[in-house]
Amino acid sequence: MARRQARAAGGGRWLPWLGLALLPLAVPPAAAPAACPSACYCVATPELVQCRYERLEEPPRELPAAVHNLSIAGSNLSVLSRAAFAARPLRDLRLLRLRHDNIHTIEDMALQGLPALRTLDLSHNPLLSVAAGAFAGVPLLRTLQLNQALLAAPLEEQLALAMRNLSLRRLELAGNALQALPAALLPPGLEELDLRNNSLQRLAAAELRSLDAPELRGLRLSLGANPLSCDCGLRPFLAWLRAAAARVLDARSLRCAGPPGLRGTALLRLRPEALACAHSDGGEPGRLETASYVFFGIVLALIGIVFLMVLYLNRRGIKRWLHNLREACRDQMEGYHYRYEQDADPRAPAPPASDGTPGTRPRPCGSRPSTPPRPAPASPRPIHRLATAPPKIGL
Repeated sequence: MARRQARAAGGGRWLPWLGLALLPLAVPPAAAPAACPSACYCVATPELVQCRYERLEEPPRELPAAVHNLSIAGSNLSVLSRAAFAARPLRDLRLLRLRHDNIHTIEDMALQGLPALRTLDLSHNPLLSVAAGAFAGVPLLRTLQLNQALLAAPLEEQLALAMRNLSLRRLELAGNALQALPAALLPPGLEELDLRNNSLQRLAAAELRSLDAPELRGLRLSLGANPLSCDCGLRPFLAWLRAAAARVLDARSLRCAGPPGLRGTALLRLRPEALACAHSDGGEPGRLETASYVFFGIVLALIGIVFLMVLYLNRRGIKRWLHNLREACRDQMEGYHYRYEQDADPRAPAPPASDGTPGTRPRPCGSRPSTPPRPAPASPRPIHRLATAPPKIGL
């Protein structure tokens, strides 16, 4: 009996622990969250949905209504048609990433049904057409990422129309081979602009003035990995950079890409007088010199045309003048020829000397003096006899 009582007492000590172990089996399970689409998978919670490399041709329709972040990458969406996400509105979606999805066309109201969207990433898509109302359904959009998305076609004007009603705070345009500041894509109130890895050689004076406009005073830039040309055309940008270095987030890392003597030199260590004009390069000074040469050539061509027209209109007068000139030259040459013949004739009397004595003609060098001819003997003077008349005899 004692042994039985001891065993019963020992078993009683394990009963509470056994009840705690069996408690989860007695409690009914909580409602499972909405399942992810078959082509996607959820990370941690349904609030983060990622659809990667599933070759989707349209956004999935069975997305959880409470999703906050949606990423679709590596698909073939091609065209974001009107109300592409409106089949089941995602009123809590704040981040939408559509990278590497071969999107080339965005139609009007394509993002309808996403009223809380604040960040849109369309990077690495060959955009060809963006409708004017493409972003009309996302009034709270603050960040737009278009990295390597503007390489297929120039879309500056189309994007400017599509972004006219947005209040963007950050715009990313990295890797788009931009050669100038896209001033049309800078809405008032923009705070951050990413222009890294483009083809910017400098920022011109007009572009710097647009950055100093009152509505863009708070804008900060990122300009790294651009082939900056450190010649005299960089002087306005260098002066602006030193005065507003805080507005360029990577100002200390900016380096010269040319000319070879300054390659790799930090911009903030340069002096304006050390920036020489590289006329052989395709910079602004070279373009100005080329334009001046072209203008000079055009002026010379116009002068030549006017001169030829004057000659053509006065061709008769010019012909008459040339004829008179030729006759005058002929008369002059005949006079010279006559004088030469007179001077070369040995029989002609020499001109008198300055003292009045008869002059002598110069003889040629090396010739012997000619013997003057002997005077001919004087002929006998004829004797004229006077004939006398015979005397008259008177009777």
